[in-house]
Order: sequence, then C-alpha cells, then structure tokens
Amino acid sequence: MMNMEKKDRERESETSEQVVNPYKVSGKDGKEIDYDKLIDKFGCQRLDESLIDRVQRLTSRQPHEFLRRGVFFAHRDFNEILDAYERGDKFYLYTGRGPSSEALHLGHLIPFLFTKYLQEAFKVPLVIQLTDDEKFMWRKDLTVEECKRLARENAKDIIACGFDVTKTFIFSDFGYNEPAFRENVAEISKRVTLNQVIGIFGFSGEDNIGKIAFPPVQAAPSFPSSFPHLFPGMDNLRCLIPCAIDQGSSGKMSASDPNSAIYLTDTAKDIKKKINSALSGGHQFLKEQKKHGANLEEDVPFKYLSFFLNDDSELEHIRKEYGEPGGGMQSGYVKNRLAEVLTEIVERHRTARAAVTEEMVDAFMGVRPLPSMFE
Repeated sequence: MMNMEKKDRERESETSEQVVNPYKVSGKDGKEIDYDKLIDKFGCQRLDESLIDRVQRLTSRQPHEFLRRGVFFAHRDFNEILDAYERGDKFYLYTGRGPSSEALHLGHLIPFLFTKYLQEAFKVPLVIQLTDDEKFMWRKDLTVEECKRLARENAKDIIACGFDVTKTFIFSDFGYNEPAFRENVAEISKRVTLNQVIGIFGFSGEDNIGKIAFPPVQAAPSFPSSFPHLFPGMDNLRCLIPCAIDQGSSGKMSASDPNSAIYLTDTAKDIKKKINSALSGGHQFLKEQKKHGANLEEDVPFKYLSFFLNDDSELEHIRKEYGEPGGGMQSGYVKNRLAEVLTEIVERHRTARAAVTEEMVDAFMGVRPLPSMFE
C-alpha cells in the first residue's frame, strides 16, 4: 500500500512539473512555459541585443521580427557561427518537419519563415528533413505509404514559404538512401547509451525500439558528410539549426486538435470564430479597460499579433493603447485586427501552395549538387 501511494505521488509530481521534449510541451500545473528554466536545462544562452545587432551588421539587413521580439530567444554557440562567418567561413542550415498530418497550423510555419530569413540574409544552403519514418514509429494508425504521402504534402507547404530551389534540399528519411548518411547514423548510435536516450527523450519500456533508434537519424543531418552530393570535402562545415518548441499558451499545439491553433486550411470564418473565443486579457467595460489596461500576459490575440503583425510601430501602438491604463482600445478591436492579419497570411499561403506542383516537389527533393548555394 505504501509503495503504491509513493508511486502515485511521484506520478503526480511529474505531471505538475514543466515538461519540454520533442513529443510533449506542458507548463508546470498547466501554466505557461518558464523560459529561464528551459534555457538553464538545455544549456543555452539568451539571444541578447548585442548578438541581434551583430546579425544586422553582418547581413546588412534588419533582423527578422522573430529576433527583434524575442520569439527566437535562446541559442547554443550561435556566436561561434557568427565568428566563423565574419572570418569568411561558410555554414549551412538544417531544420525539419514530422509529417503526421496534412493540416499544418501557423505554429508550424514559424521555424520555416525564420529559416527562410536566415537563408536569404546569410546566403547559405539549407537541408530540410521530413521524418516520415519517425511518424510511422509514433502513430499506430499510419502506414509507411501514408507517411511517405504526407511527407510530400508537407513539402508543398514548406515550398510555399518561398524557399530557393537552387539553395534548398528537401529529403524524406524513407526516400534518402545515401550510405554516408547511414554511416553517420551508426556512428552517433554507437556513442549514445540507452540511459542517455531515455533521460533525454523520456522513453519507457512500453515504447517500441524504433522510437529509441530514431534520435541518431534526426542528428545525422547536422553533419555535412551526410550529404556528399552537397558538401564534398567540406566535413568541417558548420551547421545552424533553427528550431521551435511548438507551444501554445501553456502547451504544445496539436495538428490533430482542430481547436488548439489556427490552421492553414481554416477559412476566414473559422479564423474569426477561433479568435473571438480565445482568452482575452481585456476588460468587458470601457471604464474598467481605461482604468486598468489589459493583461497582455494572458491575452492570446495580442500574443498572436506579436508573432504575426509585421509592423513594429503598429504593434507598439496596440500595446500601449490596449495594455496600459488610460488607453481606449478594447479587446474587440484587437481581435478584429488579428483576424485581418491571420486571414491574409493564411490566404496568401493557400494561394502559394496551390501553385506548387508535383514536379516542383521532385525538384526540391532531387539528390543533386547546388552549384550556387553560397551565392
């Protein structure tokens, strides 16, 4: 009896703590993510103003709003990448997508939009991994063929972001059979113990062995020797990996939950409805709103605007007029403005995606050299 109670308490403690791993994101006791703890846990550093200013100086262009507003807020060794770049050394970008569904949400776009900015600003090549094998291991309802199909469908959404085919290689794990890639997977696998992978990813005895074997597959693209058709003789080329923790207000957005986020397949009516039902930090009556201002820490529509409204001056105007005492702006205006912004983004993306053909997907996924990748 005592052992059972102890185990129950341990489980309860685990669920109340903040959890961030590739498969689950949840704040402590259902609250928001504590970014400072996250930075400490993963051995990262804050992306401070000096580093952002340095990016602007080296690229001769304004830093992306995701940098300016702290959406991408931490790094590991980014300063070393910039040191090397300033010396004239090259690097490449690597990011990816796990194709579990056709219904991508706006959160999925964030790392790709930021990666596109990095590719254009630094004039560097990019490899994008579609982990169709991972999704086959995690989803009991998906067959190999369905995972491969979803990978190509997700590739269309990625291509629709506007990546340059002369600098971008998209590959799926089921489709890319380069021996050098598999050799790197083996080298990584040999150096990681079972205890380490359990500690990092939280696997248990109930997980299939394919899940445990997958992390080295996801690590291999960070080594240039995995792509001999792209980087022959460049085994010391550095790799920069933009990534996101894929969270909503207090946890992970889900492509399987239609109410957890704004989707790229949503209509203007869907978007408006979701925004109107979102948690607001404003007050119902104008008198109270003017007296106290809105709680922007809780206001979901304002948070979305801070991600997707490009105009810094307009965002600052809304922050002051809505968030500070004395302002006359109410939540209805903020929600309407957000609906306009997100509808424009979704419709623009939908138009771009409709123009992506199967031949374009083949071009991006073709194993070929990229002669002008550093130009």
